[in-house]
Amino acid sequence: MKQVAFGKTGVQVSHLCLGTMMFGRRTDETEAARIVSAALDAGVNFVDTAAMYGEGAAEELLGRILKPARKKVFLATKVHRGIDAEAITGSLEESLRRLQTDFVDLYMIHWPKKGMKPMEVMQALDGVVKSGKARFVGCCNYPAWLFCYSNAISRLHGWAELVCNQVPYNPIERGVEVEVLPQALAEGTAVTIYRTLLIGLLAGKYQPGGPIPQDSRGETDERITDWLERYTSGMRFLLELAARRGVSPVHVAIAWVASCPAVTCPIVGASRLDQLEDTLKASDFQLTADEREGISRAFGAEVKEESGGAYAELRRELYLTS
Repeated sequence: MKQVAFGKTGVQVSHLCLGTMMFGRRTDETEAARIVSAALDAGVNFVDTAAMYGEGAAEELLGRILKPARKKVFLATKVHRGIDAEAITGSLEESLRRLQTDFVDLYMIHWPKKGMKPMEVMQALDGVVKSGKARFVGCCNYPAWLFCYSNAISRLHGWAELVCNQVPYNPIERGVEVEVLPQALAEGTAVTIYRTLLIGLLAGKYQPGGPIPQDSRGETDERITDWLERYTSGMRFLLELAARRGVSPVHVAIAWVASCPAVTCPIVGASRLDQLEDTLKASDFQLTADEREGISRAFGAEVKEESGGAYAELRRELYLTS
C-alpha cells in the first residue's frame, strides 16, 4: 500500500488508516483480530482509536491484538472527556493501560469545547510529549483559526505543536473546504478524514427511491432518509459512475476524499472482515479530475454552504467563549 508523509513529522504512514469505532460494540475480539490482521497484511500501518469507543473497549481489544506488532503500527488515540490539563494527562494514562503500551504515536484532543483554555491545553499536550508518552499531538474537529492560534501559543513557549487535524469530509459534508483544508495545505499539516462513507450512505447500501434495508442504521437514523431525498442526483451520479468503472461505490467515495490534495489519510472503518476487504481494494483506485468534479457538482454547491454553516456555528461558539 502507498505510504504518505504524515504532515511535517518526518513519519511515513499508509494512505488508508484503519478506524476502530466499532470494536467492542458491533465487532467482537475475534472479528476485530481478523480485521486488524488483514489490514496489516495489506500494508496498513496507521490505526486510529479513541477512549470513548465502546467506553474503552476498543482500546482494550487493540491492546491485546496489537501487542505482538506494536512497533510496526502508528497508533493514534484521543482524550476521553474534558479538555483541561487533568483530563488530558489522566485520559492518556488510562488509554496506555488499556492499549498495553508505554506510548502512543499520536494523541489528539477529540472535540474543542466552549470555554476551553488553549494555553492550558497546549501546555498539557507538551507535557505528554516531553514525558515520552506521546510522540506527536493533534486534534479533531478544530476550526482553522483555533488550530493556528493553538500552534502560535506553542511556538511562543517552545512547546510541542499540533501536527494533525481530524475532520469529517465527504461529498455531502464539505464545510472543511472553506478554511480547514486550505489552512492545512498551506502549512503542511496532516489531515485525517472520518465519515468518509457518511455512516454507510455512500457505500451503496441505500438506493435513492428504494426501500431502507431491514436492520440497517437507516431504519432509526432519520439523517439517512433526509440525505437520500435531498441528494438524490448526487447519489445516482456516484452509483452510476461506480457501475461504469466496474468498482464498488465505496471505492469511488474514498477516492473522492483521497484525491483532495490537503487530505493525508481517509479513515476506513469496518465491523466485519468482508467490509474491510472491499474497502482495501480502494487503495489503488483513482478518479480522473473530471470525475471528481462531476461528483462535486452532482451533490450541489449548496452542500458547502450547509456544512460550512455548521462549522461557522462552532467557530462562533468558541470565539465568544475562549
